Amino acid sequence: MNNKNSIATAMLRVLTVTLFLSSGSAFAAEVLTHVHGLSWSADGARLYIPSHHGLAVYQDGMWSKAPGPEHDFMGFSATRNRAYSSGHPAAGSGLINPFGLIRSDDGGTTWKKLGLEGESDFHLLATSYDTNAVYVFSHGANSRMKSGGLHYTLNDGFIWKKAAERGLPAEPSSLAVHPTDMKVVAVGTSDGLFLSVDSGENFSRAASGQTLAVSFDLDGTRLWYAGHNGAATLQWMDWNGGPANTIRLPPLADDAVAYIAQNPASLDEYAVATFKRSVFISRDGGKNWEPIARLGQGLDRR
Repeated sequence: MNNKNSIATAMLRVLTVTLFLSSGSAFAAEVLTHVHGLSWSADGARLYIPSHHGLAVYQDGMWSKAPGPEHDFMGFSATRNRAYSSGHPAAGSGLINPFGLIRSDDGGTTWKKLGLEGESDFHLLATSYDTNAVYVFSHGANSRMKSGGLHYTLNDGFIWKKAAERGLPAEPSSLAVHPTDMKVVAVGTSDGLFLSVDSGENFSRAASGQTLAVSFDLDGTRLWYAGHNGAATLQWMDWNGGPANTIRLPPLADDAVAYIAQNPASLDEYAVATFKRSVFISRDGGKNWEPIARLGQGLDRR
């Protein structure tokens, strides 16, 4: 295994963020482990980071915990009106482990079962912001999927369709769906960034190099992707063609971007979370970055 793949294997999809808070101090109150997602609320006021013990929220410069059960969320992804996730129930909840697919319509306070509970835990899950299409990568068969691989649903998990994945040379490490055209899917792999315009039936290479995170802008124009090539990288391109544009990241020692999220209420505002438990916000399209969590410690800003 080469150095790039070793880095990906060591860091991939396991973001362990520990945020400490003492009252009145500059450090946040929430402890997060096994973080699998990064999403803004539809009004842009709150940044959600799912964890081993529920959802941590960054709002108005402060960290807190969202109301609701302290489940171990995996593959958390938000649309305009809903949030979808997989994962494991909180101890003592009496719920079946794993969740399969679940949905929240109230910011994570309550969750509805959508099937496959006790069968599947989807660490790699992505949603189409305005269509509510859900894509997952399954590592095996279950009662609604005859085999593993890339699947999608347009009706909240009632029916899943298997994608052929032709042209995809390696297992996905990151996944994103276009916000308005649910047939457009981007997949990051150890061998590059790949794009499909037919719901994952066929893929073509969009960029070379290890791709650890991928995300579409919410207006459907740009495709952002992050990797590691001796150092952390972050770039964007017009998804249907155009040159790559490099974003200057803050210093990340032996680290890389794991998740990217755009604020739906302020389209110049982006958040990124890294594998080594740092979180940054840019309010000018990636020109400047402000840390809100650094190496596991949440930083309150008021």
